[in-house]
Amino acid sequence: MSRVYAVGTADTKGGELAYLAERISAAGATPVVVDVGTRQATIPVDISAKDVAAFAPDGADAVLGTDDRGRAVAAMGEAFAGFIQSRDDVAGLIGIGGGGGTSIVTAGMRVLPIGVPKMMVSTLASGDVSPYVDVSDIAMMYSVTDIAGLNRISRKVLSNAAFAIAGMARAEAPQVESKPALALTMFGVTTPCVTQAAERLQDTYDCLVFHATGTGGRAMEKLVDSGMLVGVIDATTTEICDLLFEGVLSAGPDRLGAIARTNVPYVGSVGALDMVNFGAFDTVPEKFRGRNLYRHNPQVTLMRTTVEENRQMGAWIAARLNRCSGPVRFLMPEGGVSAIDAPGQPFHDPEADAALFETLEADLETTDNRRLERLPYHINDPQFSAALADNLRAIAA
Repeated sequence: MSRVYAVGTADTKGGELAYLAERISAAGATPVVVDVGTRQATIPVDISAKDVAAFAPDGADAVLGTDDRGRAVAAMGEAFAGFIQSRDDVAGLIGIGGGGGTSIVTAGMRVLPIGVPKMMVSTLASGDVSPYVDVSDIAMMYSVTDIAGLNRISRKVLSNAAFAIAGMARAEAPQVESKPALALTMFGVTTPCVTQAAERLQDTYDCLVFHATGTGGRAMEKLVDSGMLVGVIDATTTEICDLLFEGVLSAGPDRLGAIARTNVPYVGSVGALDMVNFGAFDTVPEKFRGRNLYRHNPQVTLMRTTVEENRQMGAWIAARLNRCSGPVRFLMPEGGVSAIDAPGQPFHDPEADAALFETLEADLETTDNRRLERLPYHINDPQFSAALADNLRAIAA
């Protein structure tokens, strides 16, 4: 039976929630109506707000016993996350809401495993949804009108959403041969490197490639923390540039944290550490306008990292890898760290690359289990890709 959890604040959006449940039934799935409101529900529900609030870390009173709406919404979000994790029959989860409801429901969606269908019908879905989606696979649907009564628009939108989540809940992905999962990180300027490595490993591993755009690195490390991966080829650590030097694609200060926490077999490199990412050229901070800037496309401007910045990155990476107890292999391509860091290319700077390599060699505490190696290749050379793949096989066997 496909049980679809339909979640909303039944005190303010009871009619819409009831209609959503009706349409889920019409689509052939079984709705479970969950109230995450903080006042009296206006419709019958299957799971009451009190039942959900009981999962709050500070107890139900922290959710339902306060007149502070901000605190109540935050506490209900925590409670709903705890509640939904306790269920073992979630075939799909759909929520409706404005600002408060979206915050509450997506807090629960984000803790569900990747692959469990998740859809949020929200008044906020046409804007920046990154705080709600984060690195989960949440589908956001814009409600068009406010979720404040049923009308010709809201009925159609909610009906579409109901049939979409029911279809997702009832469908199963095609079965394929099960292989252990391996993560690889890639950027446009390291695509040949990672593609070649994946091709060498795909007979043995299910190769999951993550785009190193901030969310990609965080998604990869979330899967590492979940125990879903048997190894990582972190060829493209460029997100560290943006973390340290004000770029727009940072994965945050916990980059490499999951590697240390889990001791997952790790093969790393310095892919695209020659560049900090900004948006269109006119978004580059004024203080950087005199730097070596490259217009990758009309929406993306890259800034070449300096000798001193490479020293800082080398120290930062070494400090984090020194916390790793699992097998670590870190490979450095002496011929260049990206497609535009090669002789004749705009970011070719052997002195900056040398500062990076030398700092890593000086600061990384090498052991039998943690090794560092220079290779006389460009990062996109087939020989370098082969070395990444061979090192992974050696430590993940």
